[in-house]
Amino acid sequence: MNYIATIGLEVHVQLKTRSKMFCASPVEFGAEPNTHTCPICLGLPGALPVMNHEALRLTVLTGLMLGCDIAAISQFDRKNYFYPDMPKNYQISQYDMPLCTNGNVPLHDLAYPKDAQKNIATRDKEVRLVRIHLEEDVAKSFHFETTTGIDFNRAGTPLMEIVTQPEINSPEEAFAFLTALKQILIYGGVSDADMEKGQLRCDCNISVRRENQTEFGTKIEIKNLNSISGVRRALACEIRRQVGILERGEKLEQETRGWDDAAGETFLLRTKEFAHDYRYFPDPDLVTVKTNVVVARVREHVPELPKAKRTRFVAQYQVTPYDAAVLADDLELARYFETAANGAKKPKNIANWILNDLQNALNAEGKGIKDCPISPEALDELVNLIDSGKISGKQGKQVFAEMFASGKPAAVIVKEKGIEQLSDIGSIEALCEQVMEENPKPVADFKAGNVASLNFLKGQVIKLSKGKANPQLVGEILDKKLR
Repeated sequence: MNYIATIGLEVHVQLKTRSKMFCASPVEFGAEPNTHTCPICLGLPGALPVMNHEALRLTVLTGLMLGCDIAAISQFDRKNYFYPDMPKNYQISQYDMPLCTNGNVPLHDLAYPKDAQKNIATRDKEVRLVRIHLEEDVAKSFHFETTTGIDFNRAGTPLMEIVTQPEINSPEEAFAFLTALKQILIYGGVSDADMEKGQLRCDCNISVRRENQTEFGTKIEIKNLNSISGVRRALACEIRRQVGILERGEKLEQETRGWDDAAGETFLLRTKEFAHDYRYFPDPDLVTVKTNVVVARVREHVPELPKAKRTRFVAQYQVTPYDAAVLADDLELARYFETAANGAKKPKNIANWILNDLQNALNAEGKGIKDCPISPEALDELVNLIDSGKISGKQGKQVFAEMFASGKPAAVIVKEKGIEQLSDIGSIEALCEQVMEENPKPVADFKAGNVASLNFLKGQVIKLSKGKANPQLVGEILDKKLR
């Protein structure tokens, strides 16, 4: 029997601020444990929180980028639970008055895993959101052989939680959602969303039901997934596990599970009998937030988003939709392309060089576009030399290799190596006439209908020019003179 999976995600995003959510302690990944703390983020008696305005701004910006409704008035609450990573034994979060509601994340083909891009179930799907709220992160636990250490550097870091509707239907769609969301967050400068640094973490809610069943199945949560590929693997594993239980005629119990990536399986953390009752109530130390002024200011700075950029690249630069998608997929790559293409006669040729020769060279060196030794202006100069006929495409590849290795401009390399293509019509005509005079048989063969003889004569002209003659011009002039 076929089964339908229903998935909802809760995504935690560390915001790109210099200080923590409610105090002035710095946010810095990799610092010595427990060195970025103060009485407020350690929850010491009498310490009072002060809201980070930048964190508020970034959350509103995210809401606007994702088409959310921004609440006119928002409120912070205390979420009470007792755990070693909670210095105050409560977390300042938002419950019934979040900053953002509704909105959506548009998926696109390149956001899916490469092996799934040809079999996308619903193209251009938009995953709707329930809410986005702002809270403080907890400390980080380190589990050793017989002890556990707590690093409070992370405690109090501004954390944004993005909750989806339960309308993701496969591990591949979950992968695409997280990829597309991460891209938008980076475009907006909201977060670096580096999962290796814990800046983007995910909880998954998943249920399965038989194809002929209308009501949702039993919801099971998978906690604290810290890679997009890990989310895909965990969901695929959990779907198989749940289907297996139902196929055996057994019942699923609502529970929370963890993911062991090395073993490739989920494991039980707690059942619903041990579920938390957080006992939310408004935080008495923080006033409610009126957002009208923040929204008005932030709205002016909403950036062009990936979907709009892809559309514009096709219209403005005449690149293919696929090329536009690849270029817009990386914000730095998109900026590089635009800088190079703005002065180009044929922007499509710029795109071809970036997506082929440049990307291949960078990958071979293990470099990203930020470390590229060829500036976008220098690449534009090279492509214009080729498009204007001053050097051939083959010569262009030689010049490119030298540019990548030395960082020298294309014009300097062309001059040093003396490889400028001969495009003077008078000079090429003289070479053609000399070759025709020295090779009467191929000339006669061509006139007798052997068209292939033209290639021989063309080769002789290029040889006589020591490889500098423009092949296209040579062919055109020979054909004209032989007819």
